[in-house]
Amino acid sequence: MKVSPYISGAVRRFAYWFAHGTLGHPLLEGIEYIGDILKEESSFAEQTFAIFMNNLETGEDGKVTNYQYSERRAAQYIRSYFDPSYQAEPPFEYWELELYMEDA
Repeated sequence: MKVSPYISGAVRRFAYWFAHGTLGHPLLEGIEYIGDILKEESSFAEQTFAIFMNNLETGEDGKVTNYQYSERRAAQYIRSYFDPSYQAEPPFEYWELELYMEDA
């Protein structure tokens, strides 16, 4: 089974905004999460993508139904990673943070 073009498009857009440092505007305004920190502490990027994907939902037609919510949850994680005083609302649930590994 292939990933739908809608999911592919959502992941592409998310990755583009992440790589350009423009994800989650205005929540992440002023937070520099791209650059040397990404090389030194890349686990935050892995967790960010996991949160985005774990929240992503599709309708019966395969279209993504909650892109903005998924992006916001990922942005909330980045904000909390770089600003310990920030609390995501609602708090993250275990399933949102799950890192799945492919079976080789």
